[in-house]
Amino acid sequence: MIERRESPRQRVYKRGTIAFNGAGFDCTVRNLSGGGARIDIDGLVRLPEHFVLVIESDKVMHRCRPVWSIAQRIGVAFE
Repeated sequence: MIERRESPRQRVYKRGTIAFNGAGFDCTVRNLSGGGARIDIDGLVRLPEHFVLVIESDKVMHRCRPVWSIAQRIGVAFE
């Protein structure tokens, strides 16, 4: 497999929140880099073109856009 990421991702297991339009729902951050992340969600959800990923334990918020999705796994790029 050809690696196309600009920076390597580290495996993590962190609780996150996907926030948009004044609402939010829980997710699990499974890997993380300076440029993006892979998140897992419960159920099938249609995400907007842009949203904020909040990782409370790290006290960070990233503005994101979805890049790919397979079932309940979503790859996001940070903006």
